Amino acid sequence: MQQPTTDSTGPAQPAKEQIVLPHGGCRKLAAYRKSETIFLGTRVFCERFLPKFGDRTVDQMVQAARSGKQNIIEGSAAAATSKETEIKLTGVAKASLDELLADYEDYLRAHDSSPWPLNDGRQVRLRTFCASRNDWAQYCEMFRTRTAEELCNLQICLIRQTQRLITGMLARQEEDFKQLGGIRERMSAARNAARGNDWYRAVYSYLLTAESAEVRRARALEICHAVNGMADRIGRP
Repeated sequence: MQQPTTDSTGPAQPAKEQIVLPHGGCRKLAAYRKSETIFLGTRVFCERFLPKFGDRTVDQMVQAARSGKQNIIEGSAAAATSKETEIKLTGVAKASLDELLADYEDYLRAHDSSPWPLNDGRQVRLRTFCASRNDWAQYCEMFRTRTAEELCNLQICLIRQTQRLITGMLARQEEDFKQLGGIRERMSAARNAARGNDWYRAVYSYLLTAESAEVRRARALEICHAVNGMADRIGRP
């Protein structure tokens, strides 16, 4: 609950509860930028190495790559009103990248190859390279010139790094949900706060309109008796 605020016209009043939460800005996140690189890279990979017609793998890979980035955007937008939806869509983004990862691994196996082992020097260099680079401009030339094996391993590396980032996002989103609750809870809190403001204003107005100091003191006593009486009734077993 937010702390009450004080102004020059009356007593302390509860701060306005926030219903619509801060949201958006996901395009600056490393997870989103890497997912966009994965999507654009997948389109170039499919154009270069897969049949243009008659192979459903192309559509599946492109859609999985698109879903990875798009659900991060949609989850970020949904965070305005629903942390639950944000978490769900972020989870869909991670699942879509899982599907795409399997497609790249399948491509390598179908062409008598396999993902480079984690301790392979090529894989070590890839991890270092990708860790500090998120944007498509830093990769586009590689996707136009490198072999299918190299690009599959590059995408596998990018996908794994993005999945780790998304896992961190999910952990933060779940913690936010615990702290902030759902929209119904926030709406109830906001309504209760508004009612509290109305109560403060009503009391202040009742005192302010008194014709004299004597009447004001009498009204103040009346308010105290009423509050004490309610407190006694509430406290009875």
